[in-house]
Amino acid sequence: MKNNTINKKEIEKFTKIAEEWWDPNGKFKPLHKFNPIRIKYIRDTIISEFKIKKNHEPFKGLSILDIGCGGGLLSEPMASLGAKVTGIDASNKNIQVAKYHSKKNKLKINYFNSSPESLKTKEKFDVVLNMEIVEHVENVDHFIKESSKFLKKSGVMFIATLNKTLKSYIFAIIGAEYILKWLPIGTHDWEKFVKPEQLTKICRNNSLTLKKIDGMTFNPILDKWSISSDKSVNYISEFKKI
Repeated sequence: MKNNTINKKEIEKFTKIAEEWWDPNGKFKPLHKFNPIRIKYIRDTIISEFKIKKNHEPFKGLSILDIGCGGGLLSEPMASLGAKVTGIDASNKNIQVAKYHSKKNKLKINYFNSSPESLKTKEKFDVVLNMEIVEHVENVDHFIKESSKFLKKSGVMFIATLNKTLKSYIFAIIGAEYILKWLPIGTHDWEKFVKPEQLTKICRNNSLTLKKIDGMTFNPILDKWSISSDKSVNYISEFKKI
């Protein structure tokens, strides 16, 4: 179905390991290592974009929609920064895990088992997060179109994904899944990776203009991720609604 962004195979894959979302040494260990750099990038960009004063709750007054929120690894830090957060995911199991964990941490987050095209809300958000999700959806063009509907005018959308290069195939699939066993085999499908220029074009067709795009690279010696100019494997971008 052309107008459905849900890929059932992908949903089943993540539903099977949903219990492990918050285990820093479990199946989502790479994402836990990855998370601090994503949070910092989003935080610094939003502070600059919305000209916010830095304090302990800089996002107070801001509304954020986290699409494909999984177990809430980004929704919770955004709520802790003061934002009013809505998290949606097509896997009901992911949403149950996210609800349970946020309740335990006394964070008020609105979680819904939904894809962007089936989300029933008239609310528009200041920020939409599409992080590590576009490489798992059925129809990227339609997914971006549906996601952008929820953005206020001049709102920003963050998209982080994997570039479609030979290097990304070697590092993200052969290396991370087969050799280093960082991720379960079959986590990624290289055919679904998206080149930055392709993503930029799709976004432009949906009234989203590219503000910045950066690479994210892993240093095995320091065992940490950092923002870099190398976009050949992972990249993160900011788009603004026009």
